[in-house]
Amino acid sequence: MSRSVAVLVGSLRARSINRITAKALARVAEGSLDFDFVEIGDLPLYNEDLWQNGRGPAPVERMKAQVAAADAVLLVSPEYNRAVPGVLCNALDWGSRPSGTSVWSRKPAACVGASQGAIGTAAAQVHLKARMVTLGMVAMGHPEFYLRFEPEKYAEDGSVQDENLRKFLQTYMDAFARHIERLD
Repeated sequence: MSRSVAVLVGSLRARSINRITAKALARVAEGSLDFDFVEIGDLPLYNEDLWQNGRGPAPVERMKAQVAAADAVLLVSPEYNRAVPGVLCNALDWGSRPSGTSVWSRKPAACVGASQGAIGTAAAQVHLKARMVTLGMVAMGHPEFYLRFEPEKYAEDGSVQDENLRKFLQTYMDAFARHIERLD
């Protein structure tokens, strides 16, 4: 049985290495996980004044509905200054409010990231995992996912052409699918 995964990518660039990584993960997970990419670039900066009768602006309501409908959440984050980008933090804030209506609570979740540096996005993921737990997500602890992005391992269409990388991505997605199933 295929599970739905709301995917939030913390980089807004169309050809960002984290968006490419997320799409590669979606390809290897086909058949067990269905990825629903959630747009977060159109969310206004969080402002309590924007709530009207318990409802947020239209992009917020759309994002919250997509996440609420999903079986799990995958956060794909670059690392900016050893931390999580503001656009992703903003989405997490919107999704957690108003009080008592968080879409993150009890969601099976994982976080991944890629960078051109040797340690991938290790520092950002430490911060992100702490936020995930604070928000009530059930974060997958292992295996961990720190990826040094090497463009030559991807075909022009974004598919993975390196067998070792494909195995790494497949192993992670298989573990995430089991994490989701355990919590069902």
